[in-house]
Amino acid sequence: MRVLMLSWEYPPLVVGGLGRHVEALARQLAAEGHDVRVVTRGLESAGSAEKRDGVRITRAAADPLAIDFTTESLLAWSQAAEHALLRAALPVVKRWRPDVVHAHDWLVAQTAITVSESTAAPLVATLHASEAGRHHGWLPRPLNLAIHSVERWLAQRAAAVITCSTTMRDDAATLYELPPDKITIVPNGVEAARWTATAAAKARTRAGIPGDGPLLVFAGRLVHEKGVQTLLQALRLLRDTDPGIRLAVAGTGAHETTLRARARQLRIARAVDWLDFVAEAELPALFGAADVAVVPSLYEPFGIVALEAAVAGTALVVADTGGLRDLATAGVAAASFPAGNAAALADAVAALLADPAGARRAALRAARVVRRDYTWATVGTRTVDVYRSVLD
Repeated sequence: MRVLMLSWEYPPLVVGGLGRHVEALARQLAAEGHDVRVVTRGLESAGSAEKRDGVRITRAAADPLAIDFTTESLLAWSQAAEHALLRAALPVVKRWRPDVVHAHDWLVAQTAITVSESTAAPLVATLHASEAGRHHGWLPRPLNLAIHSVERWLAQRAAAVITCSTTMRDDAATLYELPPDKITIVPNGVEAARWTATAAAKARTRAGIPGDGPLLVFAGRLVHEKGVQTLLQALRLLRDTDPGIRLAVAGTGAHETTLRARARQLRIARAVDWLDFVAEAELPALFGAADVAVVPSLYEPFGIVALEAAVAGTALVVADTGGLRDLATAGVAAASFPAGNAAALADAVAALLADPAGARRAALRAARVVRRDYTWATVGTRTVDVYRSVLD
């Protein structure tokens, strides 16, 4: 099958989890014998093309425009990026006609719809998140409403829609007025071999984390919806009974200054190790060194970091929201708590720390579930089934 994927990020250009998802899926489909082409953004003024892991990648030239990727200019930036993306995609399909065009999120909607129409190839859209979900059901500003309208346009024009969780499926059906049989749930995957913890015993020392008390780990972007503020409040409660508990925070983001200030207000600044950006190759050992990994998101369409922590063998606590709810139900998480509830999070962590044997059993069970149900081979098979359904 000839598959054209469109994505606004693709490694080494990575902003969030979407880029890694597209790369892993493209590699998996190429390994299965499909002809996969990816058209994505470039950072240079000249476009480029390469073949990596069996995938042909075309990177659009970046236009010399003084438009920043900020809230104030996001729509202008997205229009410029789509224009460059479309100019890169059209020569590809002029020489090579895809069987399916696969769009990943709203930032490639115009390119995907135009290429689908010009080639008569059916359009499949994966919705990795929703603007309404990011704002807890509200679209407070014209910018939010505009992004929502693009998501709705893409979802309605697609022959099939893929979401990563039950919550995202339900949201898509309601927000975009889609019939249920148009939406298929295909969860994210993880490469278990890459996330198996090695050298975990020395990870604390390498990261400069002092002491040998219980260690909690968070990994992700430091933005409001990731819920680190809830985790800091929970740490304050936990340290009232166990002053040796520490938290390692791996990541950076716009909310970091606010979070550091909050840690000082809570008088736990010395108990938090801000590790900044941690390379993916070093994260498995950090997870393995932790007693508990926490994903405290207020909004999380899926939560791939939860899979990564689980397969590294760490007891996992997640917020009961979005795709994390599916992972808790599947047995990937050892415990869950209502999103934003610091007291419930502290109780869940304390229960695991009080029962190390039980936490270890939960971690082993979770790792088995991930290796069985959340592989990229499984994701690839289910994605190709969606492709075949639109071709049929």
